[in-house]
Amino acid sequence: MARIAQEMRVSPEVMARYEPVIGLEVHAQLKTQTKAFCGCSTRFGDAPNKNTCPVCLGLPGALPVLNRKAVELAVRASLALQARIHERSRFARKNYFYPDLPKGYQISMYELPLATGGALEIEIEGRAKKIGITRLHMEEDAAKNLHEGFLDSDKWSYIDFNRGGVPLVEIVSEPDIRTPSEAYQYLNTLKQVLEYTDVSDCNMEEGSLRCDANVSVRLHEAPKFGTKVEVKNLNSFRYLSHALEFEIERQIGVLESGGKVTQETRLWNVAGGRTESMRSKEFAHDYRYFPDPDLLPVSVPETLVAEVRREMPELPAAKRERFVEVYGIAQYDTGVLTAESALADYFEAVVRAGAGAKIASSWISVELLRRLKDAGKDIGECPVRPVALAGLLKKVDGGEITAASGKKVFEKMFETGKGAEEIIASEGLAQISDAGAIETIARRVVAKSPENVAKYKSGSDGVFKFFVGQVMKETRGQANPQIVNEILKRVLAEA
Repeated sequence: MARIAQEMRVSPEVMARYEPVIGLEVHAQLKTQTKAFCGCSTRFGDAPNKNTCPVCLGLPGALPVLNRKAVELAVRASLALQARIHERSRFARKNYFYPDLPKGYQISMYELPLATGGALEIEIEGRAKKIGITRLHMEEDAAKNLHEGFLDSDKWSYIDFNRGGVPLVEIVSEPDIRTPSEAYQYLNTLKQVLEYTDVSDCNMEEGSLRCDANVSVRLHEAPKFGTKVEVKNLNSFRYLSHALEFEIERQIGVLESGGKVTQETRLWNVAGGRTESMRSKEFAHDYRYFPDPDLLPVSVPETLVAEVRREMPELPAAKRERFVEVYGIAQYDTGVLTAESALADYFEAVVRAGAGAKIASSWISVELLRRLKDAGKDIGECPVRPVALAGLLKKVDGGEITAASGKKVFEKMFETGKGAEEIIASEGLAQISDAGAIETIARRVVAKSPENVAKYKSGSDGVFKFFVGQVMKETRGQANPQIVNEILKRVLAEA
């Protein structure tokens, strides 16, 4: 923020006089196997233009047929966002000319969307805030323009029509967001909801989740919103935050210099770290919307809504509450464990396999997630199955091995896929609980350090940790810590 403020020459005092007003338009690809209006595959990564047909290429005489699964997923998203689902909605043609739009129009919903109203609750700085949802509607995606990577990219652009016709939902928020951090949290919470309900995989790298921001600024307590600017090309959470920070300061700088903010569409320039003008802002009439004559109105009877509602999975907020109540886990830890549906399922599988909830929470949140991050894997690729981790944690919890040895075992389990028992046996890591053996080592350690014994006897309790460390070193970290403490206190008292 300081870097941008310096570039824009806007002081923090001036910034504080203004209030940003932000609304987000989020496009999420629905998790279907086929496109919105034809049977072509939605699979990502196939050869360019492999998944196409006369319908999604917009060839003359081809007629679209609505994908029922896409409607069911859109209804599921609407229910998760507490939106009011309309029994009757309708597709329209949004007319504009661009190379990635083979029909010369995009099939979308306009005056009769699938759902309106609703809200999404976010947590910001320890408090809850509700962000209103204006509407949720269905539409098809455009194709993908390829501007680089070819020998003649300086002269030509290429088009991959595989994405053309992929089913999307567009979720439009109310202008209730006031800071870039709130926008970040809103998008993150919405992503969680869409993933938990299996509506979308939300893979931003593959284009399954995209976001545009509408942002304006006004003086605090001003009755009207300022002039709105749309910012596009926000294909990561980081870019969203940076673009909003820059654009807010840019607009304040324009107003403070006596100028007027122009209503326009701007792009986020990743390399330059700034927004740049793309085109003047379009209005609805510019697209000449009219009902699509090739598609019947969409009917969503209450019976379908009830069927989808019955199959709704547990939402993130409800899961967090249940984890606190059932497992006695702290709020922060539940937030980590429920960040992804698959991670929450992994945790519950470990507990079902016999591990204690708190030790499972601790190990998954720290050891497992660190290993996954270092290996560049997600939880679905974890080489340590829940039952295997539960077996290790039961040994740690039961005192068969120390926590330090347990971490070494876990590292080997992650690397090799072997079970805890096999690794403990082969590495000789079983915990030493033989009091006689530990006492022999403790007496040897104490005898080697008469100067530290003297410090201990003179009241320097910190020296005790030195003796514990030496005993643990002698036993390669395998001695039972509780027994070590008890024996050392007795041996030092006798010294």
